[in-house]
Amino acid sequence: MKPGLPVRATLALLALGAGCTQPHGPPSPTGAPYFREVAEAVGVRYRWSPPQRSPLNLRETIGNGAAFLDFNADGNLDILLVGAPCGLFQGDGKGHFTAVALPELKGEFLGCAVGDYDSDGYPDLYLSAFQGGALLHNDSGKGFREVTVSAGLKPQPWGTAAAWVETVPGSGRLDLMVANYVDFDPAHGARPLCDFRDAQGKTLLAACGPREYEPLTAAFFRNRGAGRFEDASLTSLAQTLTRGRGLGVAAADFQANGQPGIAFANDEAPGDLLVPAGGRFTNVADAVGVAYDNDGKLHAGMGLDWGDYDNDGWLDLAVATFRYEPNSLYHNEQGKHFVDQGYNTGIGAATQPFVAFGCHFLDYDNDGWLDLAFTNGHVQDNVEALDAKTHYRQPSQLFHNQQGRFVEVGAQGGPGFQTPLVGRGLAVGDYDNDGALDLLLVDSAGKPLLLHNEVPSRGHWLGLALQGRKSNRSGYGAVVTLELEGGTKRVRHCHADGSYLSSSDPRVHFGLGSASKITGLTVRWPSGKKQSIEVPALDRYLAVTEEP
Repeated sequence: MKPGLPVRATLALLALGAGCTQPHGPPSPTGAPYFREVAEAVGVRYRWSPPQRSPLNLRETIGNGAAFLDFNADGNLDILLVGAPCGLFQGDGKGHFTAVALPELKGEFLGCAVGDYDSDGYPDLYLSAFQGGALLHNDSGKGFREVTVSAGLKPQPWGTAAAWVETVPGSGRLDLMVANYVDFDPAHGARPLCDFRDAQGKTLLAACGPREYEPLTAAFFRNRGAGRFEDASLTSLAQTLTRGRGLGVAAADFQANGQPGIAFANDEAPGDLLVPAGGRFTNVADAVGVAYDNDGKLHAGMGLDWGDYDNDGWLDLAVATFRYEPNSLYHNEQGKHFVDQGYNTGIGAATQPFVAFGCHFLDYDNDGWLDLAFTNGHVQDNVEALDAKTHYRQPSQLFHNQQGRFVEVGAQGGPGFQTPLVGRGLAVGDYDNDGALDLLLVDSAGKPLLLHNEVPSRGHWLGLALQGRKSNRSGYGAVVTLELEGGTKRVRHCHADGSYLSSSDPRVHFGLGSASKITGLTVRWPSGKKQSIEVPALDRYLAVTEEP
């Protein structure tokens, strides 16, 4: 971010919940999407309180993340809000939340990664931080216990995004990748504020841009089992191959070969795409075309997410960027390379006026096509004094996917998309199990927004809660292929990472539109196991356990 101007399975297959009872039908492309903001009404009461002075520096405006997670494994999503202190709210699956205690933690916490690193059936937490970081072990859904030091995790200089990834397919172990931002240490010459000139030529202090600081690169912790991690940042080449100023991390099998690729959105540095092999990584970002934007230029990468937006069976990559830079949408050309289609798909021009952070694919109307949501907000709290055409608080954006081309529909999305925010984190999840994906937005200078999906015309759907056995217990990295009558296919992957400093519902969600029958459903697990699933009915969640 740069401130200033410009074989059928005989597995455990259980119905976890049925969908809404309203009539289903093909959603109209021109229908009005609607999300209702319900955070305080359903018990999510929290506020981020930045310093009450101006100007703020980059460290003070980097923002915070949030998560949907099921920490007590009851099938209902809970909510985590990262800050000082962090807030945890237990969901009842019917749309209500109750605050629950977290261990007392000291630190400047920013982001989160959710994953079951010890395969005990309960998701654990990693909290990234400025000069710190914390690993919280989930004690059988009864609460969390900090185990950072005993697990072998080292404090990071400025940890931002993090992701749990099974980098060795079939190991069954989730490793931890942590992005770092910039060297903000005054002892190394870092300045908190820089001089800028307003339209009248007057000098004003404001947050410096990232190029004023030396980049910090990623840390990689290899899971050795028994609750212990090894710092493999150097031996794996993760630290030396990443370019630094990382703000987003997300993994996906973009080559469809069973091997994860770990993408980094970097701020004013080329993007990275690491592919593991033989205990080390290779950075293929330049070779496959995701290091730069459509014009071959650097951009300020913030949040990012993987998803097959055009339903061709290959996972594409969306990256949120700074003002005057179009958000990028890298189309996957059958695993060989990528082409930035941000402009051609309708994303580019519509996102240029904003500074985007949160970024996530979701099929909010269940029509079978992945839509896109972004949270926006500038990084200088006094930017209006420097540029009258922009604002610190900015509206979020919602893009409806019309079979591979996007139309911005935020104005129809309800007050949650119309209210200007210091938008940062963004998480997606179905917190009331009605089959309609909801949104959790971070306003880092205010309260969280919980946007309940009330789109009136939604299609059929199917959700899968995956549980690995030989693969990691969370199922991260699994790829699911669904086939409908007539041969239509949809590909989705199991993940919770991506967006900005946030973690989303790991259940694999398919919108089905007007389809009434699934003719095939296959899971390719990280172990390489391919498993066919029988679907008894639509509009429900199924629990799927990996076969031995």
